[in-house]
Amino acid sequence: MLATSRRPPAPLDEVEGVATPVNPEEQVRPEIPVSKFAHIRTLVKYGMTLSPVAEVYGVAVGVIERVFNAFRPEGHLVRQKYDRGQKLVFADAVGFSTLACLLNNGLHGAPQTAAALLGPFWRDNAAFTPNGASIVRSPTPGPTMFVTGHVRDPHGRPIPEVEVDVWHSSPVGLYENQDPNQADMNLRGRLHTREDGVFQFRSVKPAGYPVPTDGPVGDLLRAQRREPYRPAHLHVMGYKPGYKTLITQVFVPDDPYIENDVVFGVTRALMGDYRRHDEGEPPALDVTPPWYTLDYTFVIEPGEAKRPVPPIK
Repeated sequence: MLATSRRPPAPLDEVEGVATPVNPEEQVRPEIPVSKFAHIRTLVKYGMTLSPVAEVYGVAVGVIERVFNAFRPEGHLVRQKYDRGQKLVFADAVGFSTLACLLNNGLHGAPQTAAALLGPFWRDNAAFTPNGASIVRSPTPGPTMFVTGHVRDPHGRPIPEVEVDVWHSSPVGLYENQDPNQADMNLRGRLHTREDGVFQFRSVKPAGYPVPTDGPVGDLLRAQRREPYRPAHLHVMGYKPGYKTLITQVFVPDDPYIENDVVFGVTRALMGDYRRHDEGEPPALDVTPPWYTLDYTFVIEPGEAKRPVPPIK
């Protein structure tokens, strides 16, 4: 696991699913002392006073973009797409994005599952997958994983016909839009919960990966002597009219970076029981040990259902 997680950080263009390489000259940044990032503490304190909704969060990210412009070396030109991605990753890396999630979900003893970042890799319109079917759409070596999810309301009642999007990285830490060896929409799926509120699918166990470090995000992490890695996780989004859309992640608890997530997204409640099986009868005839099972309950509360804008097509 550790070996597969330590591949070099991808350039931002790769994170956004664009094949165009980043010009190496655009990646050069002078060494920046920690004092230059003193504004981050003020930004986080400001966010806590606002309990930011999506609109306020967008304004705050715009402030981060202006900070980038202020610290950019004179004459240094960066593509607009590069700036847009960097400001979002920067908001993640300073913890502001996760702060916005926590302040708007689960406050005052609310029972719903904690929200987590949508991230830059969600794609809309993934193929509908029958319950119990596989979301592996091309050969993807790695341990097989069987996932069972339960979607309930705050009173513990199952919620049928919830549209559930799932997506995750491969066992080498790459999403399909980053990896030419993966088929389109590999390790992505969309399911509906049954009458008992359950959805099930088959996949492979994901691995962690690094965030891009070729811009201001890298300057920040190096100044703070922080690792750029995200621990392995499964993305889940639950959508049904009449209920608040849930966007969350379920983390692999034994990942080497579980206590040092670069975007501060891990909470104890979001650690799943990815149970390893080395013996016994596997759930399918073509499965060999080891395989993994994950059983997790998601709680969504009544409210307004909104689908997010996909960061990539």
